[in-house]
Order: sequence, then C-alpha cells, then structure tokens
Amino acid sequence: MKKLFLLICGIILCTSCEMILKDNPQKEVSNKNIKNSDSIVARKPSIEEQTEALKKQGYKVFTYKEGDTTYLMQKYFMVFLKTGKNRNQDSTETANLQKLHLAHLERMAQEGYTSLTGPFGDNGEIRGIVVYNTPTQKMADSLARLDPMVKAERLTVEIHPWWTAKGSKLK
Repeated sequence: MKKLFLLICGIILCTSCEMILKDNPQKEVSNKNIKNSDSIVARKPSIEEQTEALKKQGYKVFTYKEGDTTYLMQKYFMVFLKTGKNRNQDSTETANLQKLHLAHLERMAQEGYTSLTGPFGDNGEIRGIVVYNTPTQKMADSLARLDPMVKAERLTVEIHPWWTAKGSKLK
C-alpha cells in the first residue's frame, strides 16, 4: 500500500511539474503571434509582458538581471502537509481518504493551482509538500484546506511564501 501511494504521488509530481494550462486563461500569459512570411509563428512573451500579465492577475513578482539573463521571480506558497490529530480511521476509511486526497491534488494540478506536489520518503511529522501557484496566501490556504485528508484532520497545513524564478526546473 505504501509503495503504491509513493508511486501514485510520484506520477502526480511528474505530471504536475510539466503541466501547461490550456483551459484556464487566468493562469496563462498570452502569446502574441508574429507573421513570418506565409505562416504564423507563436512567440514567447517577453519578461516585461509576463510581468505585467502576472501583476494584473494579482501575483507578486519582480525581475533581476544576472549577467545576460533576466529572471522573473514569483511568489508561490509552499504548503507543508503535516500529521494531523485524527489518525484513527480504519483501513477502509483511510484508503478512501487517500483516494480522495490524490483526486484533490490531481484536480489542483489540472486547474493550474499547483506547481509541485509530493510526499516525503520518511515517516516524519511533515508528510509532504504542495507548492501553490496562486496570487495570495489566503487563496492557497483555502485550496489546501479543501483536501479531504485535511478536512478529516488526518493532515494539517502549514503555509510559507516561497520565491523562485518563473519556469525553474528541478535538477
């Protein structure tokens, strides 16, 4: 059961890291098209265009330049999923909560609200993390508290603002 849980969470982590939102215009920065002879070529928005679009949506961002590279920094919200006070559910209820928990995390990824999700590999107090891509901490907190595991008090949430470069990749 534990290996299956880790496998499912790993799959969710991999898919959520690469997900590009197509159905949620609130989470996209629009591309402007450039006419190139007889065809139209999509152009990646400039740092300035991305910055303005994100600011209009309420995100906290700033840019800085290092050498020839300009970085667009955005505030995300890192949610630590911690052991909750109610962990006395029977195995059937726990399995059902786990299924609903994974469905919630998948929905958050599909709707573009999360950028990174996964469990920790030890059996410590912090069970996993979810990085929310929302304009405010209040919104991240509200979405995190919709998690069935949190509602059942099997998990609790602890949220911290976290800055990283837009488009960063794990290495």
